[in-house]
Amino acid sequence: MKRLLRNTLRSSWVQRAAGFLAAEFLRLVWKTNKFTFDPVDVYDIVEPQMPVILAFWHGQHFMTPFIRQKDYRGAVLISKHRDGEFNALAAERLGIATVRGSGDHGGAFHRKGGVGAFKEMVRVLERGINMALTADVPKRSRVAGMGIIMLARESGRPIMPFAMATSRYVQLNNWDRTTINLPFGRGVLVGGEPLSVPADADAATMEALRLQLEATLNEATQRAYDAVGRPEGARRA
Repeated sequence: MKRLLRNTLRSSWVQRAAGFLAAEFLRLVWKTNKFTFDPVDVYDIVEPQMPVILAFWHGQHFMTPFIRQKDYRGAVLISKHRDGEFNALAAERLGIATVRGSGDHGGAFHRKGGVGAFKEMVRVLERGINMALTADVPKRSRVAGMGIIMLARESGRPIMPFAMATSRYVQLNNWDRTTINLPFGRGVLVGGEPLSVPADADAATMEALRLQLEATLNEATQRAYDAVGRPEGARRA
């Protein structure tokens, strides 16, 4: 029975259905929440620097397709793990291209398709397309990895940290604090200070920039939840 359930969940039609439902639910959330922006001119700051590397925390990713303005092109890095399939299908339905692979530059980098994904992300940015990915890597929540710093150094494109929050949400008790945003509330998009990585950055410089990105994302996330008047991790919807 357990194997039957697992095989059913892996089937393409179930994943397509899940991707469709997820995309349409998120569209409902976006349309029924009144969103504000911090700073109010956040798009005026981002646009002249495009293409950019958009950085956010794991578990805070569901609303990220909606930061794209009508004329912007964007792609997102999504794991090759089977759990990433419906995320990829949902993103594509919402108009976001996908790059499949791992952003982890640890021991699993090659095994999880990290090399190919890294090269593809560089090519995406070279084509003038914004690239979005989580700054932290699996099982290390809210700890910025080196992969995104390496991508900024290789591509020459700036990192734009951001956070999104809604006043109504459910947060799961898992490693990345997955947040499921809910309709009929208030929302905010918070942009952090842009960060550039010099092409000749050495190991010490990259580590300092990694820590700076981590601090900026934490600060943006705190500002987002403060703006909607809802402490992160609160249990009520």
